[in-house]
Amino acid sequence: MGRLRRTARLGLELTESLFDAAFSPAWNPFYQLGALGWFFYWVVIVSGIYLFIFFDTGITQAYQSVEQLTQVQWYAGGIMRSLHRYASDALVIVVMIHIGREYILDRLRGPMWFAWITGVPVLWMIFAAGLSGYWLIWDRLAQYVAVATSEWIDTLPFFGEPIARNFLHQTTLSGRFFTLMVFIHIAVPLFMLLLMWIHIHRHTRPRVNPPKGLAVGTLLALLALSFWQPAVSQGPANLNLVPSPVELDWFYLAVLPLADRLPGIWLWLAVGVGTIALVLLPWLPPGQRQAVAVVDLENCNGCARCAADCPFGAINMGSRTDARAFSHQAVVDPSLCTSCGLCTGSCPTATPFRRRSALVAGIELPQLTVASLRDRCLEIGKRLDGRSRVLVFGCDHGLTLDKLIDGDIGAITLSCVGALPPPLLDFLISRRHVDGIVLTGCRMGDCHFRKGIDWTEQRITGERDPYLRKRVPRERLLRCWTGIDQERQLNTEINSFRARLRQLDLEKTGGGDSTDLSA
Repeated sequence: MGRLRRTARLGLELTESLFDAAFSPAWNPFYQLGALGWFFYWVVIVSGIYLFIFFDTGITQAYQSVEQLTQVQWYAGGIMRSLHRYASDALVIVVMIHIGREYILDRLRGPMWFAWITGVPVLWMIFAAGLSGYWLIWDRLAQYVAVATSEWIDTLPFFGEPIARNFLHQTTLSGRFFTLMVFIHIAVPLFMLLLMWIHIHRHTRPRVNPPKGLAVGTLLALLALSFWQPAVSQGPANLNLVPSPVELDWFYLAVLPLADRLPGIWLWLAVGVGTIALVLLPWLPPGQRQAVAVVDLENCNGCARCAADCPFGAINMGSRTDARAFSHQAVVDPSLCTSCGLCTGSCPTATPFRRRSALVAGIELPQLTVASLRDRCLEIGKRLDGRSRVLVFGCDHGLTLDKLIDGDIGAITLSCVGALPPPLLDFLISRRHVDGIVLTGCRMGDCHFRKGIDWTEQRITGERDPYLRKRVPRERLLRCWTGIDQERQLNTEINSFRARLRQLDLEKTGGGDSTDLSA
C-alpha cells in the first residue's frame, strides 16, 4: 500500500503542478478544496432559499411551481435552480477529491483522525440532502428516484408497512408527502452545517472561505454553465406509468441502478462495509506516533506564542504551577498534538546564542531538541568544504534530501520546516558555520501541518515573532517550496543559489562589505 500511495501522490502532485501554472499556488483549487466545499454549500443554501419561496407542496402543484420558476421566471428562478443543481454537483466533486487527497497525503493519522471521522457523516448527509431534493421536483426522474429509493429502504426490516406502497398509483400519494420531503430537505443541510463546524473545530484559523478571486471565478463559471445548460425537468411524474427513459445525475444517483440489479440487503451491506472501512482508515495499518511537545517551565515565560502558532489548538495557556514570576505557562494537550514542532519554532528561548545556561527551549519535541538540532548543524557544517557551503532544511513530508548531499551541501530533515527557530538561521550564518541556507519542504500553499510554510515566511519577513533579525543577509537564504515531483527544480534553484554565494564571496574578497555579524 505504501508504494501505491507514493505513486498516487506523485500523480496528484504532477496534476497540482499543472494547476499551479494555470491558477498560481494561491488560487490552486486543490489547495482550497475544504474552502470550496463551504463556498458551494452556501451557494446551495442561498439558491435553495429563493426556490423555497416559490415552491408549492401539492401533488400537481410541486411540478407546476418548479416549471413556473424554470420557464416563466427563467431570468431569476431558472438561474437559481441551475445554480442549486450545479453547486450541489460541485460540492460532491470537491468532497470526493478532498477525501482522496487527504488519504493519499496521509493526513488522517494521529490527532488528525478526528477531522477524518467527522467528515464521514458529512458525506452521507450530502447524499441524503441531494436525494430528497430530487424527490421534490416530482418529474419522471423524481418518480424513478422515489420508487427506487423506497424499494431499497423497504429491504430493511425496520418498517411495518412498505414505503413503496405510497407510489403504487396516483391516488395513494398526498400532499403531506411533499411537506415531509421539504422538512427533510431543509433539516438535513442544517444538521450538516453543525457537522461541518465540528469537522473543523480542532483547527485554529480554519480556511472556510476560498480566495476572493477564486470564489468570484467559480461563481461566474457556475453562472455560465447555468445559462449554457440550464437545469430542466423531465416531464411530470405519473405513477400509472413506468418512468422511462430518465437522465440520471451520476454525482448523486449512481447507486440507484445498482439497487435495480442487486438484492437490496446486499447493497446495504456494501454501503455499511464501505462506511466502516472509511472510519477505520486512520488506523489501517496502525502507525507509530511521535512523542508530543514537552514544556520546560524553567524556560517558559508564558508569552503564548506557541499557543498562537499551533495549527491544531493543542496548546493552551494555563495558570502557573511553579514559583516563577510569570502569570501563565504553556499546557500541551497530548490528544491534539501532531508533533509538528511549530511551537518550537515560535519559542523565544529556542536560541543557540544562549551562553549562561543549557540550551533548552520553553517547549520542544523530545525526539529533536533545539540543542541536538544545533549540534547536528555544527557537525554537518564542519564536514562541508568549498566556497558555497549550503545547509538544506526539509521536512518529513517533502522531497527526500539524501540525493542533494555532497562535499559542500548538507541536509537535515525536520518534522516540519516551521519547527526551525529563526535564531538558529542567524547563528549558522552570522558565525560562518555555513555560507547559505536552503529552506524547503511541502508545496507552497499546501503545508502538511497547515501553517508551517506561512509562519516560516512571516518570521523571515519580520511579520511574525520570533522574526529573523535584519542583520542576517537575506541573499544567503533560499526558500524553495517544491513538491515531490519538482526535484529537478529544487536542484536547479540550489545550483543557482550556490553560484550566487560564490559571487558574494568574490565581491567580499574584492573589497566589498566585510562587516562581522558574529558580534
